[in-house]
Amino acid sequence: MTASLGSVSGHLVAIGGAEDRTSDLEILTRVFALAPADNHEVAVIATASGIPDQVLPDYEAAFTRLGASRIHSLDIKDRQQAGHPETVRLIEQSGVVFFTGGDQLRLTHVMGGSATLQAIRERLAAGAVVAGTSAGAAAMPGTMIYNGAAADALRKGAVNMTFGLGLAEGLIIDSHFLERGRFTRLMEVGASNPEHLGVGIGEDAGVIIHPHGIIEAIGSGHVILIDSRDLASSNIAELSMGEPVAIEHMILHALVSGHGFDLGARRYLVPEALEAVLANTL
Repeated sequence: MTASLGSVSGHLVAIGGAEDRTSDLEILTRVFALAPADNHEVAVIATASGIPDQVLPDYEAAFTRLGASRIHSLDIKDRQQAGHPETVRLIEQSGVVFFTGGDQLRLTHVMGGSATLQAIRERLAAGAVVAGTSAGAAAMPGTMIYNGAAADALRKGAVNMTFGLGLAEGLIIDSHFLERGRFTRLMEVGASNPEHLGVGIGEDAGVIIHPHGIIEAIGSGHVILIDSRDLASSNIAELSMGEPVAIEHMILHALVSGHGFDLGARRYLVPEALEAVLANTL
């Protein structure tokens, strides 16, 4: 079941990858600050990672610096562990749940339909912050990209998509977006799924998805939004697989830290407008 963006009390934070974990911790500081005031426990889930023994200590050190009262490092390797009552208990007592990077298909395979994923959804609804980087960000929506060549993805069927974790609806998230030249991936997705907003997140950049559907860009990099809702025309329905896609009137926005976007109104928010909107939704 996919969570409606307006039906939760907590915040989602999607990070494009390669966020600073050793210096200023700009993005992770924002993640930790969104946790409930009375809950500074952090659960770090390394299911997506093929090198959890290398990744988990970095996040343990970072969240310790930020003031976490307890850090639960969860290397959940299989579906049995994802259903274990002790794993669920640790999620239920955490104010921050953080997904590392790696392979988003591994993450959704292990977590899909599990008691742990249900507990994460319930924590988000209750006010916790759920964050993810790289694959952990791409897997957040109800539908996710899991493959597709960046160089020439603007061809019918060039991008593979499947079900994600269902933590937000109406978005498709792509990570390492500028660094790996993934514009055509989200353009192909937008042509075939015009209702979904494409969110391409650069490295050391992220978005906070506030309750009521307000996006805020954070970090030192760019966030690219590809809005296809008012698409005028495309030839994608008539093409054979692999043929090039034509698109008329696809809208692109480039956000930097402090800028935002209203998902419901499909409206770009300059910093002053973002501050006003957020003040009115508190």
